[in-house]
Amino acid sequence: MAKKKAANGSTKSLVIVESPAKARTISKFLGRGFTVEASIGHVRDLPQGASQIPDAYRDQPWSRLGVNVEEDFEPLYIVPPGKAAHVRKLKTLVKQAKDLYLATDEDREGEAISWHLNELLQPRVPVHRLVFHEITKEAIENALAHPRQIDADLVRAQEARRIVDRLYGYEVSPLLWKKVRPKLSAGRVQSVAVRLIVDRERQRMAFHAASYWDLLATFATAEGEQLEATLVEVDGREIPAGKDFDPATGRLKSGEKAPLVLDEQAANQLADRLKQAQFRVASLEAKPYTSKPYPPFTTSTLQQEANRKLGFTARRTMQVAQSLYENGHITYMRTDSTTLASVAVEAARELVAKEYGPEFLPPSPRVYQTKVKNAQEAHEAIRPAGHPFDFPEQLRDKLSAEEFKLYDLIWKRTVASQMTDARGTRLTMRIAGESTGEASGTRATFQASGKTIEFPGYFRAYVEGSDDPQADLAERDAVLPAVERDEALACRELLPKGHTTQPPARFTEATLTRSLEEMGIGRPSTYASIIDTILAREYVVKRGTALVPTWTAFAVSQLLENHLPSLVDYQFTAQMEDDLDSISRGESKRTEYLRGFYFGDSSGVNPANGSPGLKPQLENKVEQINARDVSRITIGQPEGQEPIFVRVGRYGPFVEQGERKASLQDTMAPDELTVPVALDLLSRAQQAEEPLGICPDTGRPIYLKTGRFGPYVQRAPANEDEKPQNASLLKGMRPEEIDVAAAVKLLSLPRELGPHPTSGEMVVAHNGRFGPYVKCGTETRSLPAGMSPLDVTLPQALELLAQPKAQRRGFGAKREPLKVLEGVSPVTQQPLQVFDGRYGLYVTDGVTNASLPKNSTAEEVTLDVALRLLADRAAAGPTKSQLRKAAKAKAAAKPAAPKKKAAKPKGAAKKRAKKKAAT
Repeated sequence: MAKKKAANGSTKSLVIVESPAKARTISKFLGRGFTVEASIGHVRDLPQGASQIPDAYRDQPWSRLGVNVEEDFEPLYIVPPGKAAHVRKLKTLVKQAKDLYLATDEDREGEAISWHLNELLQPRVPVHRLVFHEITKEAIENALAHPRQIDADLVRAQEARRIVDRLYGYEVSPLLWKKVRPKLSAGRVQSVAVRLIVDRERQRMAFHAASYWDLLATFATAEGEQLEATLVEVDGREIPAGKDFDPATGRLKSGEKAPLVLDEQAANQLADRLKQAQFRVASLEAKPYTSKPYPPFTTSTLQQEANRKLGFTARRTMQVAQSLYENGHITYMRTDSTTLASVAVEAARELVAKEYGPEFLPPSPRVYQTKVKNAQEAHEAIRPAGHPFDFPEQLRDKLSAEEFKLYDLIWKRTVASQMTDARGTRLTMRIAGESTGEASGTRATFQASGKTIEFPGYFRAYVEGSDDPQADLAERDAVLPAVERDEALACRELLPKGHTTQPPARFTEATLTRSLEEMGIGRPSTYASIIDTILAREYVVKRGTALVPTWTAFAVSQLLENHLPSLVDYQFTAQMEDDLDSISRGESKRTEYLRGFYFGDSSGVNPANGSPGLKPQLENKVEQINARDVSRITIGQPEGQEPIFVRVGRYGPFVEQGERKASLQDTMAPDELTVPVALDLLSRAQQAEEPLGICPDTGRPIYLKTGRFGPYVQRAPANEDEKPQNASLLKGMRPEEIDVAAAVKLLSLPRELGPHPTSGEMVVAHNGRFGPYVKCGTETRSLPAGMSPLDVTLPQALELLAQPKAQRRGFGAKREPLKVLEGVSPVTQQPLQVFDGRYGLYVTDGVTNASLPKNSTAEEVTLDVALRLLADRAAAGPTKSQLRKAAKAKAAAKPAAPKKKAAKPKGAAKKRAKKKAAT
């Protein structure tokens, strides 16, 4: 049968997806009658900065927002820099096609990309919207058989969300620049996430530790079987646990009967009294229990579990999952649903019966209820694609190490979700005894707990938080010896044990994601970018896996809580999410919602939630807010002294008490700055005003000081116009070991070692930002461990400098890429390469450089990840460095102005010129 031609003579259909990887996978399932091309992310967006605002709109008062708030909040869309050539290519392909299929992702962002493509390309051929949850042959053919139109409600919802975030960020951020410090940012979800982390740190700062003791006993049966039990009661009074102490005071919580708090001495005395006691089994309680399997993964639970089990950041999890989806291995990874399609349920049940046995298969399929309100955005949970599911081992050779780990996790969770409950028994044993002899009369009760797994059920396939279900089953099966009530037990050992209550744990990426989702704040698909942002803005730093807030985060949260409280109110932010969801369901109007959010009604109140509109809230805030107050965080007030504060200054945080001030090191977490620590820092800073001694060479005083980057020595200047000379301590040096002689040595750096025997240039030893090194001309070499710039000799330096350049990372030397990706950039047609730069790993297409996320490795970078990072970097506009280079190139290309002819001298000037020529 002949292929039907379009009016333009074409017999091919054009399919547009977001990424090249997705395009390659889909093209495998489509015949020669289709051309599959990638949009490489968004093709239009709001301008990112003044340089991207078209000239026609620059004089408009709303242009800096990129949204015409005066005319129904009409967005100003532009093609991001670097995308113009690719858009032209897409327009050409559309003209050559008989029809257009928009096959972007099925969520709001994907729907918006399809709408923007349709608006931008202005196709004159039929347009169809393809939606599928997995990239398999069956799913693609089904989508082709049932195309639909672009969902206007989803597009309006995405646009409303984008505009709300733009107005929030662009209106509130300038206030932070003026009142805290430049280059900060505010965001609808970002600022609430920061507040959550700050609130947890405040709890840790207010926490008062409590200590208590108990006894750990080892008992043995007549047959010699042993068990351990913990002291729970003495003479009818309970021994407290950590939950019995108030975290704000460290004191016992009030109750009907005060428990018995033992200190170390009392615990030892009690152990002595009970050594001769006779013990028996006072009670046995056995309770059956069942454990139900977890639902299949949603975006949020996948991020949490991958963080716990695999150590992946939220960003890394989404990157790996995106690759698995686009290569046809898992279903769509941005979802709030725990529902499985009927074919997936059947596939999972068949696997359970075949691999684990019929006893592990429940009589009917398990159904999980999803909490999400917007069913359009959450058709199915994350699961292996297709049916039957590919076994992880079948894909081991096709996947990277990280892709395999994540696929294995998803496979196990999906299969386990259709397995039977785990069943077992919890056994609680209480052991009572009474002291005899001279210490008779003391009664004590110990308790031991055990658990047996009688039927493992879904544990056989998956245990949350465990990499090895079989090993974890063994650990969970804590069996107690078989005993009977009133049976005598021998006490083999009584060991006093001390305990200290612990403050609330800091958030990790996993627990922050869980808390945001439980509170209904933001969308799980955005959590990875939110965490990236708060780390990049230095609101938060990582200590291991914990998210530790900086003092800047405290200042920003303090400003927003005190002066714009609704913008960081947890319930208010969650309600905003519901309001935006209602637009996607067609229940609310985009323009009405935006008007209420931004302006409020005639009285300035947002009718949706009763809070003030954003614009009225911000009026006069610049005049009302005292920058000194919002940047000052109270630490405490010692008795009889002035209060102690932390101030967030332009050059970093510092602690102050009255006129006394001391710098804070960046490595100190807020909860570590207690009143005693602050007083010690202030005292040391005051001592730093007293010199270590007098420099023997200059006669000027030398000081030992502490700054935000650590301790350093300083030589006073000769006069007020001269800057003091500073020198950081070398690695391994301790401040208390520094005397005048050591300080003079440090201040002697950089130290001239002598001329190079060949070039004659001076060889100099330095202590730099990245460690000690030697330099001769343009050549530098780092000093190896154990070699100090204070002691290195000229021969040692010459030996280092003689080493070939290939043995060092030099900025002047041509660097080899760490990885060259398969394929070329569709924008520059140049190869994509990964390099290790001064500030970390980055990918380049020869024109644009994009940094890789922290903790990434070159091996993890796929072609799609690289293209997405480069597209985001290009969309953000040129960097300052690029703008400077462009300005220099423009100046160099500009033709030189013709030299003006010197004017002929006249009158007295003519006479002077003649006289000068004569002499």
